[in-house]
Amino acid sequence: MEPSTSSNGLVSTETKITAVFVVVALVSVFGTTAVTDNQWVHYLVLLGIGVVLPTLINERRS
Repeated sequence: MEPSTSSNGLVSTETKITAVFVVVALVSVFGTTAVTDNQWVHYLVLLGIGVVLPTLINERRS
């Protein structure tokens, strides 16, 4: 895999996108705890926002 052309310094754009979505996913999981106690919902939110969404965005950008 080639490094991103728009990366600056040591952190690539893909890593920045993933890091932002991981933080958003963690905040979202804490938000869902106020709504439901169902752990499957928490796992789906965490994986969907923290893993799947940034992967799709990074693949789309490539």
